[in-house]
Amino acid sequence: MRKVFRNIHLWLSVPFGLIITLICFSGAMLVFEGEIMQLTHRSLYYVEKTDGKPLPMDKLASKVAGKLPEDVSITGITVFSDPEKSYQVNLSKPKRASVYIDQYTGEIKGKYQRSPFFSTMFFLHRWLLDSRPAGDGIFWGKMIVGVSTLMFVFVLISGIVIWWPCTWKALKNSLKITARKGMARFWYGLHVAGGMYALLLILVMALTGLTWSFGWYRTAFYTVFGVDTPSRMEHGHAAVNMNIEKSKKGNGRKEGKEYDRKGDALHGNTLSFVYWQQVYEELAKENPGCKQISVSDGSASVSSNFFGNTRGADRYTFDSRTGKITGVSRYAEMDNSSKIRGWIYSVHVGSWGGMLTRILWFLAALLGASLPLTGYYLWIKRICRKKHS
Repeated sequence: MRKVFRNIHLWLSVPFGLIITLICFSGAMLVFEGEIMQLTHRSLYYVEKTDGKPLPMDKLASKVAGKLPEDVSITGITVFSDPEKSYQVNLSKPKRASVYIDQYTGEIKGKYQRSPFFSTMFFLHRWLLDSRPAGDGIFWGKMIVGVSTLMFVFVLISGIVIWWPCTWKALKNSLKITARKGMARFWYGLHVAGGMYALLLILVMALTGLTWSFGWYRTAFYTVFGVDTPSRMEHGHAAVNMNIEKSKKGNGRKEGKEYDRKGDALHGNTLSFVYWQQVYEELAKENPGCKQISVSDGSASVSSNFFGNTRGADRYTFDSRTGKITGVSRYAEMDNSSKIRGWIYSVHVGSWGGMLTRILWFLAALLGASLPLTGYYLWIKRICRKKHS
């Protein structure tokens, strides 16, 4: 039986090994992207706190709106719990665009831009740098990443059968990595012991990551956890946000309508920005100690510092003409199908347990990147040994 699994382990590792290394390495590089960006671009993300209060959102939004191109508008403002962090003003385009502004002086500090290094790592991790659709809408980079990750799961499982020792003494020896007995022994120890140390975490990363690659796998994954399939889940998500749509329709506004840069569209958006400030103050008072509060046209969200689903948030709706809160959807009361995507992401990147789990995920991903390389070394060495025997 071990011989069968050894062949599976080898002949799946050889063609997919280098791709697996790239996926794991790029994933490890993305774990602390936020911290690194804030450290290297501190002047963008942080302000000099003063004794005064932050300026009202209407004034801050007006300053940003006056600097935007005609076809770009403000879609929301995010306020962080740290009083020294800049306000984030979200823009309509390009996707996920935003600028940071000093809430005490109104100075526009700059536009958020993903660094070339992290942008490359992200595209490498998700699409092997090829995010263009081919014929029939197939993304070949995404497909290759998905297939390679699926093969990695079989490689890891077969590795358990091959390398897992039968006795406690053998297990203790297998968990040692030493360089005192030569480089061959070091690489062997790194491959076997490294795989054992990181096995569970790498499997978790692979199994959650596959939900972004294959629809059939995503459906099966959700079914295992007893939640709706994606299409039905989206329907459920729409039901959760029903109050938002009703609120917008009640205001006589077109769904998804955004603010005009001159501040005179949609019955005067300056007035609406004033109510953004009112809504923020009410939610901040109601949710002391929250992580961040985001306010947009007719809706707002409050993210807490709880472990687990780091994308979980309480969602509110309000009347854009008066600032009155009209509805709330508590994260704790949402059904599982509304939470699953955030949980998958949080577990995949290791953020669910705070800094400790993120460090563990980072180290495990690096070990995962090393496994194919050490495996190639052991395989080539064995071939050379057979030729000389």
